[in-house]
Amino acid sequence: MVSNEPQEQPRSAGRAASAAVTADRPRANDYDSFAEAYTSENETNLVNAHYERPAMLALAGEVAGRRVLDAGCGAGALLAALRDRGAVVSGFDASTGMLDLAGRRLGEGADLVVADLGGPLPYPDDAFDDVVSSLVLHYLEDWGPALAELRRVLKPGGRLIVSVDHPFAVHLMHREAGREDAYPYFDTTNWSAEWTMGGRSALMSLWHRPLHAMTEAFTGAGFRIEVIAEPEPGPAARELFPEAVAAKPRFLCFLFFVLRAP
Repeated sequence: MVSNEPQEQPRSAGRAASAAVTADRPRANDYDSFAEAYTSENETNLVNAHYERPAMLALAGEVAGRRVLDAGCGAGALLAALRDRGAVVSGFDASTGMLDLAGRRLGEGADLVVADLGGPLPYPDDAFDDVVSSLVLHYLEDWGPALAELRRVLKPGGRLIVSVDHPFAVHLMHREAGREDAYPYFDTTNWSAEWTMGGRSALMSLWHRPLHAMTEAFTGAGFRIEVIAEPEPGPAARELFPEAVAAKPRFLCFLFFVLRAP
């Protein structure tokens, strides 16, 4: 994710915490180590609770009666909102700590499993009307296997709704820090950051790719691109974060796609 201030360092996948870029490559993206602290900030902050999730829900539209898979569901905030709108929901995540929190939120019997995006998924072909993937793909170097699996589990004509770090916002962060030679916009590059929230720190490994590389990955996997969106914050943001929204009513943060399976 990228902060609502483009000159600040990006923070990925709903991360509202401070993020310091580091030259050391982290060993892992260990959400288990700070699941509760991350979730607490994610529930109420500007960029996740009042920007990213409202945008994903708006793009999903009417979901009542539709089977929806959340690919990388985290603590289940988006999954719960979709269920509240009448969707029949399933979710997976690589973090058992985050899934424990999702289970508490969604209750006994929730369809939640541990799985890695990019590996084989435990669902049959054509199982879902929609898949949502919120701030997850930018953890992967190669989107091909993940997109192939998500296409497999979608019904023909189903939708994949995706949010990722906005590539130009990440580029601006590197450029303003004097790192543009190490991280050219048009290259796919790995960078790492240290996030701190709730007194806990974790190292994160993220992948920047330019817009054309994203669209080529989607079309190469057989999807048709229906929407590319750079939305405004949700309506409640102006009341809850008046100074931030008054100073910057629109900002580069995430990029959103609606893709249609063949």
